[in-house]
Amino acid sequence: MKITINNSRDYSAAGWAFLAPAFTLLEIMVAMAIFFMAYFSIMELLNTNLRAAHSLNVTPIDFTQVVYDMLATNRLEEVVESGDFGDMYPGWSWTREAYEVSTNGFFQVDVEVYHPGAFGGRDSTMMSLWLYRPESILGR
Repeated sequence: MKITINNSRDYSAAGWAFLAPAFTLLEIMVAMAIFFMAYFSIMELLNTNLRAAHSLNVTPIDFTQVVYDMLATNRLEEVVESGDFGDMYPGWSWTREAYEVSTNGFFQVDVEVYHPGAFGGRDSTMMSLWLYRPESILGR
C-alpha cells in the first residue's frame, strides 16, 4: 500500500498573490498622497481660523498704570490729564479726570482708555474710582 500526500498549495510569487490579494505599492502611494493632501489642507484651514480669531482678541489693560500716582499720594486736586502708554501699548492712550464729589475730601476719578479697535477704529474702556483724600486741596 502506497500513501501519497497531495499538497496543492503553491507558495510561488504568482500563486501567493492569487491566494491573498493585497494592494500594490502604487495604490498605497496614491492613497497616502490623498490622505496627506487632505490632512495638510485641514491644518492650513485651522491655522488660518486661529490667526483670524487671535487678531480679534483685544489685550486687556491694567487701569492701575493710569491711576497709580493718584493712589500713592494723600492729596488730590481737581484736574484733567491725558497721556499714552509709550512702547508698552503702542497706539493706546488715556485720559483721567479727578473732581470732588463731596466737601470732605471725597473724590471721583474717571479714567478712559482708548485703544485700537477692530477694522481700524478706536474703542474706549471707562472706569470710575472713588478716593477719600482728606488732605487734598479743595476746589470749592
